[in-house]
Amino acid sequence: MKVTLSALDTFESSFTPLVVIELAQDVKDETKEWLKNRITMRKKDGGAQLLFRPLLNKYEKETVENQNLYLVGASNIRLLLGAEAVGLVKECNDNTMRAFTYGTRHNFKGFDDNNDDFLTMAERQFIIKHELENLRARDEKMIPGYPQAKLYPGKSLLRRLLTSGIVIQVFPLHDNEALKKLEDSWYTGFSLKYQPIDGIRGYFGETIALYFGFLEYFTFALIPMAVIGLPYYLFVWEDYDKYVLFASFNLVWSTVILEAWKRSCAGMAYRWGTLVMKRQFEEPRPGFHGVLGVNSVTGREEPLYPSYKRQLRVYLVSLPFVCLCLYFSLYIMMIYFDLEAWALGVHENSGSEWTSVLLYVPSIIYAVVIEILNRLYRYAAEFLTSWENHRLESAYQNHLILKVLVFNFLNCFASLFYIAFVLKDMKLLRQSLATLLIMSQVLNQVVESLLPYWLQRKHHVQVKKRVQALKADIDATLYEQVILEKEMGTYLGTFDDYLELLLQFGYVSLFSCVYPLAAAFAVLNNFTEVNSDALKMCRVFKRPFAEPSASIGVWQLAFETMSVISVVTNCALIGMSPQVDALFPESKTDLVLIVVAVEHALLALKFILAFAIHDKPQHIQLKLARLEFESLEALKQQQMKLVAENLKEEGGKEKEGGLN
Repeated sequence: MKVTLSALDTFESSFTPLVVIELAQDVKDETKEWLKNRITMRKKDGGAQLLFRPLLNKYEKETVENQNLYLVGASNIRLLLGAEAVGLVKECNDNTMRAFTYGTRHNFKGFDDNNDDFLTMAERQFIIKHELENLRARDEKMIPGYPQAKLYPGKSLLRRLLTSGIVIQVFPLHDNEALKKLEDSWYTGFSLKYQPIDGIRGYFGETIALYFGFLEYFTFALIPMAVIGLPYYLFVWEDYDKYVLFASFNLVWSTVILEAWKRSCAGMAYRWGTLVMKRQFEEPRPGFHGVLGVNSVTGREEPLYPSYKRQLRVYLVSLPFVCLCLYFSLYIMMIYFDLEAWALGVHENSGSEWTSVLLYVPSIIYAVVIEILNRLYRYAAEFLTSWENHRLESAYQNHLILKVLVFNFLNCFASLFYIAFVLKDMKLLRQSLATLLIMSQVLNQVVESLLPYWLQRKHHVQVKKRVQALKADIDATLYEQVILEKEMGTYLGTFDDYLELLLQFGYVSLFSCVYPLAAAFAVLNNFTEVNSDALKMCRVFKRPFAEPSASIGVWQLAFETMSVISVVTNCALIGMSPQVDALFPESKTDLVLIVVAVEHALLALKFILAFAIHDKPQHIQLKLARLEFESLEALKQQQMKLVAENLKEEGGKEKEGGLN
């Protein structure tokens, strides 16, 4: 990052700022001094051994605007030692991927003692975040100056500072030069091109790079469905028996693309080193609370909370609340059908072209209501899941995802299932599906990208005016960047982005034999989604900390579950079509049995395909097996060396005893 703040050239502790810490306005001086000492203190004395200084003007003074803003960085050696501590995996000179160690640093490709670019900026910021989060209380009983902020040995200081409101936020700085290069190769110009996934990974980390990789992969995978669905839409609209071929292709397509994505994901994760990165013991999440005790696994002091209390909260409060929300969603759905009946009655009575437009109004209103309900429920689900007091972040995320997925699935698809299997109105089903799909895409684009971008641009102008007034007192480049970025919105992760893709996948696959044009609309939306999401990451939100990841996690299972449900719904819809129903005029039982048999056969084919397609390519399996073999051999040699040393010591003692 190119920094022009003049103080950096004269300060003894000059360094490249990587992370910003913002404190509350009324933080006491003794607290600031204590925090500075803990961050800069040597590692062996319980500190993080990082570089730390306030954001100063050129007279080395704090101003009103930046008096509680502090910059954090680290020396190159400290970052390399941190890379070893977090278990970063890098490519060696022999093209294998191995965990980085400082002692063997010259064995890694691209390493040079005089080159500071061995670690990407995202990796360096991740290391600093890891070191800050692992600053733990030793003999302190409280945060100096705040007796109500209790501490105990082993408690994460940063988490306590955040929950106590002493630290407002911690965020990584953008590298404006690198960001401009990434933008030029990513989304500027609006040309159709592959995304720079490796560049995104280098700047934002693996988790965000995997999302954009999946978005691109899913968009291109939708193209065959869109191309095949178009002629079905144009030429064989009412011949539902002819949709058997299309629905069968949909089944094979959904299975193959999900299994092929696993292979593609494994290739990227191996290239980035996260596939062989060892998972560290998971620490308690920041919001976890309980009575102080000793963890029986780690031996550390930490809050303990009885699991039965958590289960009582889940089953006696959260579960009834979710069921109540589901009931409310169904109640709203029935109001929508009343509006549909009213609009249809008005149209039949007048028969004018104007009233034909009225037929789409209930679906549009219902689509907007669905989006509002989804967002309101998301806040309630986050509050409830936090209140359940899960110890681990992974458990928290799993419970949150389950709550949100169940509600969103019912809220978005219940009306379509009701129309398809209760009303059995295929014309209304096509109309509702098209309206819900298109409206949800438009609303997501506006709410997630366009509106935040407009608000950010408005704030950016205000910041520039303030900076212009202060230009006589400061070197504005770094100052403007920090002040602007601290006011940006915080990116809350890929949850909403994956959820949007999952619902889109449901619209495309669940009722493909009724509305084959859904895939074409999804492709058009996703091409703009790539650009809007890229704009959102680069210009709307603060830069998020990189998070190592080897897959898309639980979302893979969610997509696979949706594809299984799509098999059942498509088989049922084809079985209900007039053409198929006419083949069994006497016995409907035979029709049901045949539809169920076909559905089971297709599901069996789906699972056979999933089993036959390996999750990892053969060459990656061989490399992983070789690494495992070499690790076992190294462990054997280490054990043999220890045994030899012990035998040597025992022999020496026996020799001394004989001489005595």
